[in-house]
Amino acid sequence: MTAVYVLDGTRIRTLDDFWRVVMDAFDGPGRHYFGRNFDAFADCLSGGPGHPDVDEYIVEWRDHDVSRDHLGYSETVRHLELRRSRCHPSNRTAFAARLAAARDQRGPTVFDQLVEVFENRAPGVLRLQ
Repeated sequence: MTAVYVLDGTRIRTLDDFWRVVMDAFDGPGRHYFGRNFDAFADCLSGGPGHPDVDEYIVEWRDHDVSRDHLGYSETVRHLELRRSRCHPSNRTAFAARLAAARDQRGPTVFDQLVEVFENRAPGVLRLQ
């Protein structure tokens, strides 16, 4: 039987909200087993810590359009500005270009990145509703 995990898009206004909502869906409220970053999320979807404890599952992201609006360029800029100080020196030029693009409302948003992680690590699992 296929398990269904529901993400309530009306509760997702920031990237931190997404981490909380997805971890609550997968692990239950308050039981958070993966780091709050894109790499840890990709690992989770690939079977790492926090992966749903079932063989087959679907993630229904309901009201995803609300999340898409909130996880747009302003949230992308906020997220990148928070990460800027931790950027490895060898990546600073590329990071600065990414931040500048987001400020100009170009390139992928945080929402786009999350969908891409789903598509790359768990093809066919995500259903945007």
